[in-house]
Amino acid sequence: MRLPTMSGHFLLAPIPESSDYLLPKDVKLAVLGAGRVGKSAMIVRFLTKRFIGDYEPNTDKLYSRLVYVEGDQLSLQIQDTPGGIQAQDNLGQAVDFLSKCVQWAEGFLLVYSITDYDSYQAIRPLYQHIRKVHPDSKAPVIIVGNKGDLLHARQVQTHDGIQLANELGSLFLEISTSENYEDVCDVFRHLCKEVSKLHSPSGERRKTSVISRPRSPNVQDLKRRFKQALSPKVKAPSALG
Repeated sequence: MRLPTMSGHFLLAPIPESSDYLLPKDVKLAVLGAGRVGKSAMIVRFLTKRFIGDYEPNTDKLYSRLVYVEGDQLSLQIQDTPGGIQAQDNLGQAVDFLSKCVQWAEGFLLVYSITDYDSYQAIRPLYQHIRKVHPDSKAPVIIVGNKGDLLHARQVQTHDGIQLANELGSLFLEISTSENYEDVCDVFRHLCKEVSKLHSPSGERRKTSVISRPRSPNVQDLKRRFKQALSPKVKAPSALG
């Protein structure tokens, strides 16, 4: 299914100097996929609005930033992952890192390149691994077909991405990180909103429960004191004055 067009403001927020503010919600995202599909470029473009080429750092990196999503302040953490996680060399270490990353994250972007059919085939096992680690979780997953501007080198058709997303029950968007910042922003914005929804209902119930329980005894105590204040025993001394 296609990723819906997003509305509302999505702003990168500076870290406040004062500690006198409400703690933002934590949102932990992981960007997974084969090597050279543009995972890191997507993250960097999203955070800086700058495209710096097919950016693939040699080490894993955790990006942290305060952001606003439609008025809600979020403490966003994005875990970048190394390319070549399907490679046979150091497979044990790669799988161990992948498992830890999947356990840590609450929302996932699965990225492939439309110019690399092998990267497309890597999406299904990645999705299955996420559901294996989170068997009872509704952790949101968005499938992203990147490098949509390289139509001359296309190996994966748009309908292939849509079909895969439908089979897995995920959302799908085909984008060009180098040409369209808004599409990149929409992907992260939507995933942030979906992760926030996972915690909001239960969090609101806990907050209401904690606040409402003490109110009844306090109200009864006030009523009792009010009646005592109107009783003759209490009024007599004041009349003597």
